Amino acid sequence: SPPRGSPRAGGAMDLGYVCEWEKKPKSNHCPSIPLVCAWSCRNLIAFTTDLKNEEEKDLTHMVHIIDTEHPWDVYSVNSGHAEVITCLEWDQSGSRLLSADADGHIKCWSMTDHLANSWESTVGSVVEGDPVVALSWLHNGVKLALHVEKSGASNFGEKFSRVKFSPSLTLFGGKPMEGWIAVTISGLVTVSLLKPNGQVLTSTESLCRLRCRVALADVAFTGGGNIVVATSDGSSTSPVQFYKVCVSVVNEKCKIDTEILPSLFMRCTTDPARKDKYPAITHLKFLARDMSEQVLLCASNQNSSIVECWSLRKEGLPVNNIFQQISPVVGDKQPMILKWRILSATNDLDRVSAVALPKLPISLTNTDLKVANDTKFFPGLGLALAFHDGSVHIVHRLSLQMMAVFYGSSSQRPVDEQTIKRQRTAGPLVHFKAMQLSWTSLALAGIDSHGKLSMLRISPSMGHVLDMNMSLRHLLFLLEYCMVTGYDWWDILLHVQPNMVQNLVEKLHEEYMRQNAALQQVLSTRIVAMKASLCKLSSSTIARVCDYHAKLFLIAISCTLKSLLRPHFLNTPDKSPGDRLTEICSKITDIDIDKVMINLKTEEFVLEMTTLQSLQQLIQWVGDFVLYLLASLPNQGSPARPGHSFLRDGASLGMFRELMVVIRIWGLLKPSCLPVYTATSDTQDSMSLLFRLLTKLWLCCREENHITEPDDTLIDECCLLPSQLLIPNIDWLPINDGIISKLQNKQLIRLQFGKAPGLIGHTVSSQFDAFVRAPGQPKIDHLRRLHLGAYPMEECKSCTRCGCVTMLKSPNKVTAVKQWEQRWIKNCLCGGLWRRMPLSYS
Repeated sequence: SPPRGSPRAGGAMDLGYVCEWEKKPKSNHCPSIPLVCAWSCRNLIAFTTDLKNEEEKDLTHMVHIIDTEHPWDVYSVNSGHAEVITCLEWDQSGSRLLSADADGHIKCWSMTDHLANSWESTVGSVVEGDPVVALSWLHNGVKLALHVEKSGASNFGEKFSRVKFSPSLTLFGGKPMEGWIAVTISGLVTVSLLKPNGQVLTSTESLCRLRCRVALADVAFTGGGNIVVATSDGSSTSPVQFYKVCVSVVNEKCKIDTEILPSLFMRCTTDPARKDKYPAITHLKFLARDMSEQVLLCASNQNSSIVECWSLRKEGLPVNNIFQQISPVVGDKQPMILKWRILSATNDLDRVSAVALPKLPISLTNTDLKVANDTKFFPGLGLALAFHDGSVHIVHRLSLQMMAVFYGSSSQRPVDEQTIKRQRTAGPLVHFKAMQLSWTSLALAGIDSHGKLSMLRISPSMGHVLDMNMSLRHLLFLLEYCMVTGYDWWDILLHVQPNMVQNLVEKLHEEYMRQNAALQQVLSTRIVAMKASLCKLSSSTIARVCDYHAKLFLIAISCTLKSLLRPHFLNTPDKSPGDRLTEICSKITDIDIDKVMINLKTEEFVLEMTTLQSLQQLIQWVGDFVLYLLASLPNQGSPARPGHSFLRDGASLGMFRELMVVIRIWGLLKPSCLPVYTATSDTQDSMSLLFRLLTKLWLCCREENHITEPDDTLIDECCLLPSQLLIPNIDWLPINDGIISKLQNKQLIRLQFGKAPGLIGHTVSSQFDAFVRAPGQPKIDHLRRLHLGAYPMEECKSCTRCGCVTMLKSPNKVTAVKQWEQRWIKNCLCGGLWRRMPLSYS
């Protein structure tokens, strides 16, 4: 390990927040004996405790689910497991959870109504009375590799390449089949398949003919679609066994075939100096679910442990000369065998209490490793070991060399022998019993022996001091990875300092513009959401958060309204009405709305009257927003005002212009669906006035490379707007009550489960309050644009990322509105998960 003075020992890890249980007199949460936790790619963390009830002396086995941004808002569910929970596993989409117990019961949990704080278990499987020791979802065949050496490449496809990998099982047509595999203590392997109709096919088979006790096991997948299971009976004098498992579906039944692979003995048992020192194997893990050729083993005694990393290699078998003379063919082509070889091992360590493996699929070629080392980019290369003295080490996944240390509260750096002796006698120290790394390896969550959750930040350079440009490149690379995969990027935001925000947003936009048009379209909303979450972290960019959310809203409205247009003749081969509208509006730059309208086929815009009326709230928002933008053009010098970035955004202004034309045509069909303006003169045609000004502004910036300043006459006309029309109040999104912006000053935040913290000295929020309604003012449904009153009685849900609020149940029956609501039924427009709000939303 590095000397104490080196930069790597300190600064690499620091504590962000801790969240603990409230001490209640009658019942309390005690960590269950094999405490487990799991971290999903949507940044939800699930963990277990046992709820101890003093009076009845019984234990309830609880599963808790938190979103890392609101850790206090814990969703605790009585798991219904009769015995202690031994495994928790999230699926690849991060929205379903498996739990298994010491009685052989496996349950699959999913969200009720897509709410992150409401879960139910609908399906499951069981191997009666046989404790489950390992559990995994079947592989869906999606595997990426991050190439650090290509981090400068322009194409996302080169940086994050898709690796050829077969799913464990496919349905007809090659679609991966969903399901899970588990290993039990008596040596059985059980596989359950979820059929598309909701039915579960389960089959159980023994791993080998001679069944023996399995104390530890793990599951991994091979590129060819097979499953590899590693098992140990817990004694280091016995071999660690490996099995290949093949799953197939024959006549609507699930069939399992197993075959034995080469096994290994831990090196510490064959080393004369350590022969009987470590009697028990305490941890057995494949380095990744899709790396069946590398395994991590830990053997321990009462006070100390040793960790070894093994790898499966193909090796040639030397052939005796006699055979070579008989048959020259054998001599040319050496027979190959598979053999486990030790890659690396640690020295004697303190006793290991938990292990966390990286989930970032970083490419491990020699060039990638060299570039990572030169640029000090370490996410995905380190695995975490927690010790009984409360400390955590991060060691390299191949060499097991120390990369970073974190000293827990009770494991203060050893001063001299005396204090250590005193500590030992003082009783057991607080330490992590379960740990998980986030999906980008920039954060580590640990649950300690008191059931308390700690969130640690891990620096991407492991504490090495880098120049600003390099730090930005590291974070940018991981942000792009999240953009491509769709994973949540909360753990990256932990490392963004206010002075980085502007640069990151610009660089992210540059990289995005280098992609091909098809990919840009796929990622168009995700990048806006990403910029919004970054801008929230600096007081100088806070107003732009409002703009980005408004832009997401505009994109969604534009898509929805255009999709309602129908071609007049069904067999017309040319563009859809929506595309044609865009084309005509950009070609005809006339400032008179009616002249633009004449060029469109009006019959494509005919909709039912009820439909048009039901869209009025969305139409009103478009009208209000255009008026607000134009009225704020004269004082455009201040970027601190929301709406500022729209004044130079040709694409968004073009969208508004198209929508104004559509609304104008619909207004001819049903005048009551038009936006309502409060005008000072009765004869004024507000829509055409706004369209004229909007077009002039749009003409200034429609070409991105050639943006001109708006001329004085346009600014003068916009100055007159407040005296012609009442400028509306725009309801911007509320300030988010999450924790991310409070973690920037590196002060530890102490939280309690079930209790929302007050706004702790939050500098950014005070500026934001100018744009947001005060308590007691009428609330608004941000997505339906309906007013809910000052104290709403409706059940609402809010987004865990942007804080957007909307009603849970739809008040509408009209298809067009249903179509609008379908856009954000699963996730908010920004991609965040929904959570149910307490009824007293005020």
